[in-house]
Amino acid sequence: MRFSALLIAIEVGGTLAFAMSGLAEATRKRMDIVGVFSVAFVSAFGGGTVRDILLDRRPLFWVEQQLYLWLVLGMVFTAPLWLRTLQHKLGGWLMEFADACGLGLFAISGTTLAVRAGMSPLVSILMGAITAVVGGVSRDVLCNEIPKVYHDHRPYTLCALGGCSVFLGLAALGLPAQLASLVGIGVATGSRLLAVALDWRLPSWPSAPN
Repeated sequence: MRFSALLIAIEVGGTLAFAMSGLAEATRKRMDIVGVFSVAFVSAFGGGTVRDILLDRRPLFWVEQQLYLWLVLGMVFTAPLWLRTLQHKLGGWLMEFADACGLGLFAISGTTLAVRAGMSPLVSILMGAITAVVGGVSRDVLCNEIPKVYHDHRPYTLCALGGCSVFLGLAALGLPAQLASLVGIGVATGSRLLAVALDWRLPSWPSAPN
């Protein structure tokens, strides 16, 4: 598989994963069809859109590859057939799993595209984190929630930063790009799932003295 094909596969996977997390949350909030579409689309395309704007990439990734739009549309239209069953069986783990998968996939795609655009390693890592986090933040804002990444103390952005760093480190050591990408995705997604399962917590920011 050529790396460009792998990158498209990673972006498709990330788009679908975040769309599923948006669907699950919008359904839990009992939104109408417009709300469900809005949350799913913003979740799926928010991070990549901000990344493309910051990297001055045109057209935007979902405009250039309209397959993403059709996939999300298909997922939304068929959601009543499968989402209720999955939510009943998996409960809150459905959203957590989809969110963690989207986190890892978009983190590596964002870093890869930043490297291709000639960005430094630090900027590339930050671009990967932005790509991975903005969709989830936008989803939570539309659902009238404080973004989970800011308040639940379980590592989220740090997982994305870790996956991006591992990916760039392995690539710098000469590992094939495909393998480095898969390892980076595994680190970001796996560490987030472990953080949720084991309830790992980040310390609170010290309070200002009275």
